[in-house]
Amino acid sequence: MNKSIGIVLIILSLFLGYVGINKLDNSGGEVNILGIKISAQDKGAKETAFIIIGAGVLCLIGGVSILNKKSA
Repeated sequence: MNKSIGIVLIILSLFLGYVGINKLDNSGGEVNILGIKISAQDKGAKETAFIIIGAGVLCLIGGVSILNKKSA
């Protein structure tokens, strides 16, 4: 039972990492008008992306620790 929870946490961490990286990548944009580059960043989306990535890291740590725990 514990091993299946660990595996689910690791899969969830991979999903959260993927979503977080995509959200971070799409948080800004650039436009080139008459040779002038104009860029914009969405600070709220960046913060949300970092929170999602952090949750993914925590799930990964939890899943690995559950799988490495020795059964009594």
